[in-house]
Amino acid sequence: MTKNGNSLDQRTFNKLSRLYIIALSTIALSVIISQVLVRNHLESQQSDSTVINIAGRQRMLSQKLTKEIVSLSVYSDKKNRIFLKDNIKETLYLWVISHHSLQKGNDSLGLPKQNSTKIKNKFKAINPVFDTIQKASEEIVKRLQENALISIDSLDSKIEKVTQNEGSFLQIMDAIVNQYDLEADEKVAWLRKLEFFLMVLTLLILLGEFLFIFWPTAKSVKATLTQLLMAEKKAKKMAFEADELSISKEKSIKELRALSHAMDETLLFARIASNGSLIHMGNKFSRLFKISNFQKETFFWTVLSSNENEQLVLENLIHRHKKTGWQGEVKATIKNDKDIWLEMSIIPYRPTEDKSELLIIASEITARKAGQIEIERLTKESFEEKMSQQKIISSKIIENQEKEQNRIAKDVHDGIGQMLTGLKYNLESINMNDIEKTTLKIEHLKELTTNIIKGVRTATFNLTPPELSDHGVVPAISKLTKELGRLTGKEILFFNKTNFNQRLDSLIEINIYRITQEAINNAIKYAASSHILVSLSHSKNMLSIVIDDDGKGFEPSKVKRVKNGDGGMGMTFMKERIKYIDGRLFLNSELEKGTRVTLNIPI
Repeated sequence: MTKNGNSLDQRTFNKLSRLYIIALSTIALSVIISQVLVRNHLESQQSDSTVINIAGRQRMLSQKLTKEIVSLSVYSDKKNRIFLKDNIKETLYLWVISHHSLQKGNDSLGLPKQNSTKIKNKFKAINPVFDTIQKASEEIVKRLQENALISIDSLDSKIEKVTQNEGSFLQIMDAIVNQYDLEADEKVAWLRKLEFFLMVLTLLILLGEFLFIFWPTAKSVKATLTQLLMAEKKAKKMAFEADELSISKEKSIKELRALSHAMDETLLFARIASNGSLIHMGNKFSRLFKISNFQKETFFWTVLSSNENEQLVLENLIHRHKKTGWQGEVKATIKNDKDIWLEMSIIPYRPTEDKSELLIIASEITARKAGQIEIERLTKESFEEKMSQQKIISSKIIENQEKEQNRIAKDVHDGIGQMLTGLKYNLESINMNDIEKTTLKIEHLKELTTNIIKGVRTATFNLTPPELSDHGVVPAISKLTKELGRLTGKEILFFNKTNFNQRLDSLIEINIYRITQEAINNAIKYAASSHILVSLSHSKNMLSIVIDDDGKGFEPSKVKRVKNGDGGMGMTFMKERIKYIDGRLFLNSELEKGTRVTLNIPI
């Protein structure tokens, strides 16, 4: 980083951006100017061919006019005289309008008023000849209109004027046409020069950009890469030194361990100041202790309990561990004087350099605590009595767990997001000491936090659905496969082969659902599968559920404790639950050929 806060890559990017914008803008400007100049010149030449064509036609029209006038002496009948008179009149009209349009312009004929000085002078020379021919021709037409059979002798003087001036007109008109053609060639030659000039200008611009922009930029990039390589070497050295500073990292490691435990074991979240005053309380915490709003100086221990002794214990606990953190079990009292137990973590963190706060992350363990107390009581009794009561105790624990999970399913969305936000705040507050490796590690933890949020949302659905208690295990498993398929994007299908729709004992349905749920989750998390098929069939005395996946599989013979149910907590729970309902569980798998879990439950 630089002193003004801009990183090396950002400064390089800004510099390159400016240089390339200048280079591209210059090229674009030269192209636009070239196009404008060429277009303007082409527009000025657009009418040249039309002008030359009409000017050349004037010679033909003058000859045609003379020929038609001379033909009057050949024909003396009225019909031919009228025919010749009409032709003379039409030719004269076209000849006259074309002559004037060449000098003054005519939009309908496509003639601009852009004659050069030389052409204007030539028109001044031809106009008297033109006027003589025009007047003589108009007089001939007029007399023919009055008397088509007029004697040719009376028209001799006019015909003579036309024939005598025709040669002069043609000579000067040839000069005009040649001048038009010469000027058009000069415009084409000028356009070639213009194109050559623009090409040279463009090449000079590109050369200039190479010398003053691209080449210096390449040198700048090379220098930047050199600095980055040096910075990398320095960072590696700092990372090596940082690994040796284990004492300074011990506090951060404890915080991360506490946070990891809080993520795995707790669902209640609050933020308090270092003096114990409440800053923020999650929705689930608020509903549990029935706190809709709180004053600015409300202390956390007064919210958790109305009992003065319990408040004092909590206050001392927070003040004693506000710098080091703490994790354990505490007793609290909600407003209806009902005792509850919380497993709570106190995590110190600094949102800013000059401010410290505490994260409180907890989960309610009242049911579990009651089960523990009951187990402790039973351990004092005889072994035989303990064994006879084992199923009753297990049933009670399962019922309490299911009751707690039903409540968690309603509240998890409200509390978990804020708890994870607290995790993210704490991770971002770690002092990285400008060590690049530490920075990369923290960025990775941020990404991991996002993935945990997604995983927790998926886990939310894993809690007891209402379909299980309302409609039975078949609708519940069907809903489970659909929702997990939607949440994970995997193809998860449920097939009821024998249309089983019977209701079973609630504890049997709960355990069947949990075992199926655990098997599907294992296929999602660990098997890297894309397709999962859950098929159900039954006979008179047996219900069978098979979970197949197309994941990477494994070799059971190489996994030492799978057959004994010790291959992880998930497998242990599946074994314990299937044993509780007197069922059997079979696990088959091969590398790269997927895994099959089969449940057989007596009904």
